[in-house]
Amino acid sequence: MLDAVDVALMRALQGDGRATYQALADGVGLSRTAVRARVRHLVGTGAIRIVGVLHAGVLGMEVLGQVSFNVSGPVAPVLREIAPRDAVTFAAQTAGRFPLVADLRVRDDEALANELAALRALPGVTGVEVFRADSVIKDAYSSVRRLRDIVIDPLDWRLVRHLQRDGRASYAELARQVGLSQAAARSRVVRLIDAGVVHVTALVEPSMVGADEQLGFGVRCRGDASAAAVHIGTLSGVSFLATGFGRYDIVGGVTAADRHSLIEAVEAIRSNGEVAYVETWEHLSVAKERRRGDPGVSVASAATAEQGGLLRQGACSGDPVTV
Repeated sequence: MLDAVDVALMRALQGDGRATYQALADGVGLSRTAVRARVRHLVGTGAIRIVGVLHAGVLGMEVLGQVSFNVSGPVAPVLREIAPRDAVTFAAQTAGRFPLVADLRVRDDEALANELAALRALPGVTGVEVFRADSVIKDAYSSVRRLRDIVIDPLDWRLVRHLQRDGRASYAELARQVGLSQAAARSRVVRLIDAGVVHVTALVEPSMVGADEQLGFGVRCRGDASAAAVHIGTLSGVSFLATGFGRYDIVGGVTAADRHSLIEAVEAIRSNGEVAYVETWEHLSVAKERRRGDPGVSVASAATAEQGGLLRQGACSGDPVTV
């Protein structure tokens, strides 16, 4: 059973997955030895995974779209067609006005238009409605940060891939893996993190923290959507939030321990003076959930980066759960 100290450690590790045990100990008021044991227990039981999460801009996938589908007939066959697509990072059968939703990550608006055309043509799809994000306000997978210009070489990519597998690997271990000195490995990792290329964070298993209730929501605003989003992002339970245009002005996700807490979160969103309309949908069956910290996500980007290129300044990054 997780206690308040475990939750505090999870939060700290979500912010900085490579925080030293001493820094973590100072934050929770325990000894370094006790904190090390707790962190290892959290990892060992599957409560958290500490991994390097890539900024979407590194992959050239800076455009985020959410698609809501109208479907004729059974939903499952359509979901099976959608889930394997490379652009799809999340796909689920839902309860609500639309029976199926999917999140897309693509290079640019032209790629988004092409992907939407392909999705509309799938058997059983009778129509789609789209939300195109322009700014991610909150993301439970990663701190929202800007990608700075940086040259990445093959050694950098090898380090990134090791961090994706084990975000807390020691600098000595990373150095051995890539054939560098410990000092050189540390310098490169710090540079990659500071530039926003990779963020080492704790991915939390929702069931381990009693956050089994999850739903998505869309908001239409009567006034300033950005101001409304800033306020909504501070509300308890809101794990993802983005502003944009299309079907909604804001889309987000809520996680909670029980139905009562879920209702409280939705009511808090509705109480915002700038909010004119809120629509919610429950994820009945998740067919795909690709997190940028998962092993293998960097494969395409690494192939490009092996040539050594200048990463342009990207948009803010842009869903397990914030505790």
